[in-house]
Amino acid sequence: MLDIWMVGFLILLALFLLYTIVPTVLIRGSGLGITKNIKKNSGIALTFDDGPNSEYTTRLLDLLKKYEVKASFFVVGSKVKKNPEIIQRMHEDGHVIGIHHFHHVSSWVLSPFQLKKQLDMTEKAITECTKEKVIFYRPPWGHFNIFTPFLSKNYRVIMWSAIFGDWKVDNCKNNLLEQLRNTSTEGEIILLHDCGETLGADKEAPLHMMESLEIYLRESKEKGTKYVTLRDI
Repeated sequence: MLDIWMVGFLILLALFLLYTIVPTVLIRGSGLGITKNIKKNSGIALTFDDGPNSEYTTRLLDLLKKYEVKASFFVVGSKVKKNPEIIQRMHEDGHVIGIHHFHHVSSWVLSPFQLKKQLDMTEKAITECTKEKVIFYRPPWGHFNIFTPFLSKNYRVIMWSAIFGDWKVDNCKNNLLEQLRNTSTEGEIILLHDCGETLGADKEAPLHMMESLEIYLRESKEKGTKYVTLRDI
């Protein structure tokens, strides 16, 4: 009986790996169908995940406007429904808005039907605010399942080339500014977060992220660093 249970467990484990880990490793490793960098001479693409957040995203938009930087936001559809005015402002300010699921849930635990629903509901929420077609998609945590390439074929799937753990307050306070300064000014897609309400994040992390980001933007703009949105690549 124990052997039967063990065989069953191993079969289920193999199926889970084939559905989740294997496609994630293959897609991210090969770069097939995804964008992880931009052209070397085009500058930097700042991207933000997990918002909109009623407390921090508006402050971030103010900061970006102050330094005349356009960015790209991958938003959670349920938060879009709660904060449509923030999405409308993003759009009016010239930022790009992409899909980051309706709830911040990994594709690893979604069936094909559930994944399609996450995409469709988030696109609908965004479009209701912007009246424009949604082009870009970034899955939460960068997780893919075996059906993701097919179900996301109508979008450009964007990963990142620089990520800093800015969802933790300690890292924002101690490391983030230096990490940003050490990032190449050409061809990078930088990932930051404007909401600290997701699993494993510190609620106040975006506040400290913006403190470092403002110094970095001021310094980089003085050096002539060019910022682009995903629409420009």
